[in-house]
Amino acid sequence: LGTHLFLPYLCFDLNNSFKVLIANRGEIACRVMRTAKKMGVRSVAVYSDADRHSMHVAMADEAYHIGPPPSQQSYLSMEKVLEVAKRSGSHAVHPGYGFLSENTEFAEACKQEGIIFIGPPSSAIRDMGIKSTSKHIMSAAGVPIIGGYHGEDQSNERLQAEASRIGFPVMIKAVRGGGGKVRGTVN
Repeated sequence: LGTHLFLPYLCFDLNNSFKVLIANRGEIACRVMRTAKKMGVRSVAVYSDADRHSMHVAMADEAYHIGPPPSQQSYLSMEKVLEVAKRSGSHAVHPGYGFLSENTEFAEACKQEGIIFIGPPSSAIRDMGIKSTSKHIMSAAGVPIIGGYHGEDQSNERLQAEASRIGFPVMIKAVRGGGGKVRGTVN
């Protein structure tokens, strides 16, 4: 592929200073930056007060301050990240993992601003973020899934009957919990 970056329906000549903003910090940001450099892509970092002297800031071609240490006021602020993307002339945003990587609104906002979101489309983020929907999609595609109950009836009677059918212990997870966290176990 040489010095061209191919994305669905798009081709960018990387000799024209293609820029990617990495909306993350730490090791994942450094990995993305190393790969970008190998591809001839300029990298843009964002950082909070606490990360001012971090490796990802030093590695980036450009770095922009986005707020205080709490992630809600910096790395999770879609508005601040998009403002930096526009100000820096970034063509794309790579979210890394965590933070904004599973945020459908952020993926859509990038699209609306004409900035490429390097990740799945917002519809896939949404569908895979809802456990019952993602289980249905995977099952329909022939992907083996762990059995369980994913129905709408959440009455005590129905849940007790389903737990008996599945066999104990059972894990309880929120349908839209995110992060893979188990709500509890029942023996």
